[in-house]
Amino acid sequence: MTTGTAGDRLDGRFARLWAASTMSALGSGMATVAAPLYVASRTDDPLVVAAGAAVGWLPWLLFALPGGVLVDRVDRRRLMVVIDWVRVAVLAVLAAAMVVDRAGIVLLYAVLFVVNTGEVVFRTAAQAVVPVVVPRSRLERANGWLGGGTQVMQNMVAGPLGGLLFVLAAAIPFAVNAGTYALSAVLVGLVAGSFRTGPDRGGRRSVRAEVADGFRWLLGHRLLRTMTLLIGLLNVTLTAALAVLVLLATDRLGLGSVGYGALFTCLAVGGLLGAAAGDRLVAAITATWTVRVGLLIEAGLHLALAASRSAVVVGVALFAFGVHSSLWNIVANSLRQRLTPPALLGRVGSTTLFLAAGGNCVGALLGGVVAGRFGITAPYWVGFVVAVAVIVATWRVFDRATVAAAYADPAPDAPEPAATAR
Repeated sequence: MTTGTAGDRLDGRFARLWAASTMSALGSGMATVAAPLYVASRTDDPLVVAAGAAVGWLPWLLFALPGGVLVDRVDRRRLMVVIDWVRVAVLAVLAAAMVVDRAGIVLLYAVLFVVNTGEVVFRTAAQAVVPVVVPRSRLERANGWLGGGTQVMQNMVAGPLGGLLFVLAAAIPFAVNAGTYALSAVLVGLVAGSFRTGPDRGGRRSVRAEVADGFRWLLGHRLLRTMTLLIGLLNVTLTAALAVLVLLATDRLGLGSVGYGALFTCLAVGGLLGAAAGDRLVAAITATWTVRVGLLIEAGLHLALAASRSAVVVGVALFAFGVHSSLWNIVANSLRQRLTPPALLGRVGSTTLFLAAGGNCVGALLGGVVAGRFGITAPYWVGFVVAVAVIVATWRVFDRATVAAAYADPAPDAPEPAATAR
């Protein structure tokens, strides 16, 4: 993690940030697996079980935008440390309550709500910290490392490990999660540097006004505006597709539970490959073609799911989509970090998270409704049509000259957030 020339490499500061992110992903992943297992051990009420999903998504819709304002107002490193210690405290309370058999479902959901609220703000702050500790020329590599660490820990290691630890004792995954957040707090606290974007001025404007500043700036930037809207829209169709994938796998592909799980393994392996080689792939084919080819892969995935009865074809399509997803995130995050004024990074990043979460929520509902009314393949045909329309509408936005200019120009300065709207 120290490749490159002096002053142009990923150094110890990034190593500590990466380790903190990776350990947090491991703990969060184990808790994500253990929570529904605990609920299912206490009740078989589908409404109570389903409420866990709402607890997971609601903080993203409620706190993403005000969280971005907070990130832009305070020292981002200190904010991350405080969030981690708060999460340690509530998870420790939950684990202790489980040990003495006093933890009900209400307590579990309350703790998960606090933890996920912290995750919303923590992730926004972390993305805003990256450009401070990483040279501009290494943003793609840094974002690839961050994405790869999360992919391995959260999607490949945490699942089986969390399930195993839950079998030993229900409290263990949550106690381990508290430990990973404590380690994250220590590591982030050791990252040297200044992470406040400006002086702590009195008489700040309202949260609503500062959120509006971020929206106006983003709406005025054609490239980032397009990428943000695409993330929200394509999340609708993707989540709709994944919401009913289990039915497609069993009814059309003839897969059992192991085969269904293998489809997600294909997705995760593709994501890991994309994250590991992301900076080199982006450099080789350019950011323009990374985005354009990714949109073609997006359409291809929906077409394969809609038309194919071959598990192999679907597995390959999911693998390709995993690669594309990692590359897209690397390019999108790096462009946002390059082009957004430092004083607005929190609000612009949180707007992206808000639209992405909104797309996921809508898609989860839409997938079941469309499949129930028009058949199991209907969500995939809808996704294919939307993807093709997106390709036609946005192909020219990601032309070589526009993207090259984004990579060539230095990050803009923004002395006053209110003056950054265009």
